[in-house]
Amino acid sequence: MQEAGFWDRREYATERAQELSVLKREIERWDRLTSEAGSLQELLAVSGGDAALEKEIADRVEILAKEMKDVETELYFAGKYDKGNAALSIYAGAGGRDAEDWAAILWRMYGRFCEHRGWRTKVIHEHFGEQGGPSGWGIKNATLLIEAPYAYGYLKKEAGVHRLVRISPFSSQDLRHTSFALVDVMPGFVAAEEVEIKPEDLKIDFFRSSGPGGQNVNKRETAVRITHLPTGLQSASQSERSQDQNRHTAMELVRAKLYQLKLLQQEQERRGVRNEKVAIEWGSQIRSYVMHPYQMVKDHRTEIETSQIDKVLDGDLDEFIDAEIRENDK
Repeated sequence: MQEAGFWDRREYATERAQELSVLKREIERWDRLTSEAGSLQELLAVSGGDAALEKEIADRVEILAKEMKDVETELYFAGKYDKGNAALSIYAGAGGRDAEDWAAILWRMYGRFCEHRGWRTKVIHEHFGEQGGPSGWGIKNATLLIEAPYAYGYLKKEAGVHRLVRISPFSSQDLRHTSFALVDVMPGFVAAEEVEIKPEDLKIDFFRSSGPGGQNVNKRETAVRITHLPTGLQSASQSERSQDQNRHTAMELVRAKLYQLKLLQQEQERRGVRNEKVAIEWGSQIRSYVMHPYQMVKDHRTEIETSQIDKVLDGDLDEFIDAEIRENDK
């Protein structure tokens, strides 16, 4: 990184800088964990039946054990971009306001998950729906950039259709309603050489940033939407102040989506499965969240379930994500 001209190659430099950041984090974490383990051993040796000291030791052991579990989980991350950032998108399925409200609930859930872990997030794009549900404004689709080591490794298995069953807040007769939303998770950065993108294959549109209203809504067409014509894949960015910056971000997302598509096609060829588009509807869900007539969250891939739906919707996803990662290694 000290070489002259290193930062002239932006994408290469970004990848190397991220790699260095991960390595530094690993060294610092192992130094801290081994130091804490040694400190606990010393405290245990002199505790002498002191109840208060033993309680402190037990609390610290619990924290240390959780961190060590994260270390163990991260050993499963062998993918090229597993150690890097992630871009998470949510799309409301059919169902109008109920589906848009469900997408907004999921948006908050993943935001809270990142907050619990101390991960930095940045809203890339939000397309709001109607107002009035428990979550405030509904969401038609939105994309969040998650900047943290191993963010993609942890979240990539969250991709899929998520199903909600509840008494609809929009039903005057208190009818039960089923809503669907699609979660898509991509690497936050994909090297340009991974996929070939021809300029003539792109359609670029400019528009004003959407929002619930107020003085912060963009009055100029700085937001950018890019469509990859051969595949129909789209990405949009409205988080930056300039059109050029939004165009660069949207292009990075298109590249990430094409990279995902390429991996999916390779996997389907390996398994002899034909390429099919996932429908955001019944029968294709990876996880169900039931609020009525009972409370339960169940992952249909790992069979992990819990009745504590409020905790899950507040971002407590560790049990589900850990099971997804380990299931994939079987």
